Amino acid sequence: MKYLVMILLVLGTATVLVAQAPPPPTLLPPPAQAPIDGGLGLLAAAGAGYAWRRLKKRT
Repeated sequence: MKYLVMILLVLGTATVLVAQAPPPPTLLPPPAQAPIDGGLGLLAAAGAGYAWRRLKKRT
């Protein structure tokens, strides 16, 4: 009797664990990554030019 209860408990638990629902599907794909290479270089060059002009004007 003890083994029968143990077997039924294990089989019942295994059935519950296997019967979980899958995760819901995603509606939208992940957003594309934006390149920052060209704009960042242009911004750095503009900042360097502005700093050079300010330093040259100061002396």
